[in-house]
Amino acid sequence: MRGAYVVEERLQRFKSKLYQWFHKYKDPVYRQFLKYKERDMIYIIPFVLLSLKVRLQYFYFLLSSEQGFPQSDDTRWYIHYAQSLIANHTIGRDMNDILYIGYNFLLALLLAICKDPVYIIFIQAVTAALCVILVYKIAQMLFNRTTAVIASFIYCYHAWAITLWSSYILSDSFFISLQLLCVYFLLKWMETKKNSYKILFFVMAFYLFIFRPAGIITVLFMMMYLFINAQKETWLAFLRKYKYISSGLLAAVIVTFAVLFMGGKLDPLLASMQFNAKKVLYNIYANGWIFDSPSPHDHHFKPNYKINIMNSLIMSFLVNNWDHIMVIYGKRAAAFIGRWVWSTDLTSLRGMVKFVEQAFPTILFFIGSIAAVWNGLFRKSSIVWLIIVNVYIFCIIFFIDGMYRYKAPAIPFIAVAIAYGGDRVIRGAIFIVKYAWMRLGAKGPASAGQSLSAELNKVQSG
Repeated sequence: MRGAYVVEERLQRFKSKLYQWFHKYKDPVYRQFLKYKERDMIYIIPFVLLSLKVRLQYFYFLLSSEQGFPQSDDTRWYIHYAQSLIANHTIGRDMNDILYIGYNFLLALLLAICKDPVYIIFIQAVTAALCVILVYKIAQMLFNRTTAVIASFIYCYHAWAITLWSSYILSDSFFISLQLLCVYFLLKWMETKKNSYKILFFVMAFYLFIFRPAGIITVLFMMMYLFINAQKETWLAFLRKYKYISSGLLAAVIVTFAVLFMGGKLDPLLASMQFNAKKVLYNIYANGWIFDSPSPHDHHFKPNYKINIMNSLIMSFLVNNWDHIMVIYGKRAAAFIGRWVWSTDLTSLRGMVKFVEQAFPTILFFIGSIAAVWNGLFRKSSIVWLIIVNVYIFCIIFFIDGMYRYKAPAIPFIAVAIAYGGDRVIRGAIFIVKYAWMRLGAKGPASAGQSLSAELNKVQSG
């Protein structure tokens, strides 16, 4: 009995000391928690480590596998061209030489430094992994921290295309990283009005413009975002301030283009562009392909090859076959969501569960889009949807490649839109639970109505 009493007495003393220690340190600890919980690094560092793990794990898997790193015809062309550029220091006048000049120079520089393409793939993997920081920052600036956290998680674990294309020697991986960096500088410039961000944005936008053809359209959509969000007086002030510089640059571009065109210097470029357009029209459009290869869902028709519109092969084909082309565009619009839209099976429970699982991100995307309009955030955050629409139009007009490579630049921004939809669903669920709790009698009817109104305003304000 004496032993039990001693144990009980010691236990009580331990509880008393623990209680005193807790009350002594709880306030400083809580203050430190409040101090650091608002710092982004607390959230960013774990996502950076997770993103590095996912990308580098796949990199080392390929490095140790028998097959090695994947290659394509484009990969071999890029490497051969970069090696030729290092050896001869000459640029051709073909479409691929000029319109991909930004990536060709970057690849040549990296090959000159690293020698082995494997090191370039490693750099791509690390760069793609670190871009989770940009995804987090962009989502937070446009929406809130919850959206940033969800978007970062999606980018780390569910953006498989980002990991896949970082393992190829192609322009896609660096293009996605450059695009994110450009959008980040654009948003920081508009948020802070600092000239340093403005200069960085225009430098990155120019490089994106010459990086590859898709960059030209992307930069134009970014300019559209500037036009939407800048006041009319701001544009007028900018034009008045730089009217001589902008007029001089525009005149120089027009004169240079005219001289080169009249001198026949642009003939190889224009001929190669027309040849590539003809390949797309006659090999993909004429076959009714949705993707870059046959599929069971293609639209087969008998094309009209007459050249009777402005003596243009391209215009004639588009005008003479416009009704069939619209059908192809409609099918591509659906296929952009994913191949699963063609394989939906609603006749079995397993098929319905799989459909819900695959369609859930699309549902969250539309919830996020509608919520952005409803909450008055669409104008500020329209860069997200402008980039997606830009890629969407590019894939519809040309084609959707079988591996959805051309969709990849939109994936980080689709993740942000899905994340905002997820944020709205979470806040809506919290609101419903609180409302149900109040209705069950946790509060009186009058205070329940007031609290309901306050919670609704809180959810809508984000």
